[in-house]
Amino acid sequence: MGMSRSTVVARVQRASGMEILEFLLHGRAFIALIVVVAVFTALSPQFLTAGNIVIMSKHVAINALLAIGMTFVILTGGIDLSVGSIVGLTAMIAGGLVNEGIAIEALGVIVYPHTWAILIISMAVGTLIGAFSGLIITRFGVAPFITTLGMLYVARGLAGLRNDGQTFANLVGRAELSNTGFERLGAGEFLGVNYSIWLMVVVALVAVVVTTRTPFGRHIYAIGGNERSAELSGVRIRRTKLAVYMISGFCAALVGLIIASQLVAAHPATGQTFELNAIAAVVLGGTSLAGGRGSIGGTLIGAFVIGVLSDGLVLVGVSSFWQQVVKGAVIVLALVVDQLQARMQERIALQQQAHAEAAPAALG
Repeated sequence: MGMSRSTVVARVQRASGMEILEFLLHGRAFIALIVVVAVFTALSPQFLTAGNIVIMSKHVAINALLAIGMTFVILTGGIDLSVGSIVGLTAMIAGGLVNEGIAIEALGVIVYPHTWAILIISMAVGTLIGAFSGLIITRFGVAPFITTLGMLYVARGLAGLRNDGQTFANLVGRAELSNTGFERLGAGEFLGVNYSIWLMVVVALVAVVVTTRTPFGRHIYAIGGNERSAELSGVRIRRTKLAVYMISGFCAALVGLIIASQLVAAHPATGQTFELNAIAAVVLGGTSLAGGRGSIGGTLIGAFVIGVLSDGLVLVGVSSFWQQVVKGAVIVLALVVDQLQARMQERIALQQQAHAEAAPAALG
């Protein structure tokens, strides 16, 4: 005996309610951004001033660049805990190249690379570290968490060894060595907008195109959705995973260069805990830690939430210890909501299937 029409209607209404809730969960990052901005605007009249917006935009750009690289990795079901250490290492490499050059002991000379060469070398190092992590994960089957945790310590140790734990200061170069202008990357502007913000926009646009318009992007989602099915479909799993860790390393290196340029100095501790902010931005933006679901646009909104939250807490005078508590709570909450969204989507799919099967019998 089929179900009554009223029963079918009630089930449809419950399904609609769940779809609305799922929609709200999907847009949680944007909702959180509105709430955070409203709260800090009410708490501090200085929050939305032009000067503070410029400062926040620079901080958001740094976190967004890291989070974009992290998004590629997480979409495949992986994780990269080494990005913060790569930031510090590449900053130290750039600082050493500016101040000390490259000593060629066999010839008894010191070569000072051009500023552009310094940027390229530093970004290449970050990309290579990402490639090394990717190789360990794909060739030896080591879990991404363990691999990148190990690389976190390796990169941080190398950063300290580069100058015995000391800071490379005054990274302005010398005109006679043709290595001046490094500070322009962090302080320079185009059309009144800081270079770091332009870099965020360019990298984000490229990432959106890659993830939505290219076979490589489709392969990333396929691997995160179901790696075995992707492999049977002809997706080159190892090559794709290697590429996403290289992208993550490249983005981290870019952040290291920006920070060293802004400070006109490089310290081996630069970038500590940056990986946590990046992961929080990615998950808050709707990307599932299980892989296969998420977007670059969502990550950008998540990066804005984390950036605004961090700067707002400083502006209203919250203790640095409480700032850590709040950020940690946000990360945990983002993970809980991510799991809730995944379960909600599964329930909606099951209810829609049940409705499709029951409706003809009830109305027949």
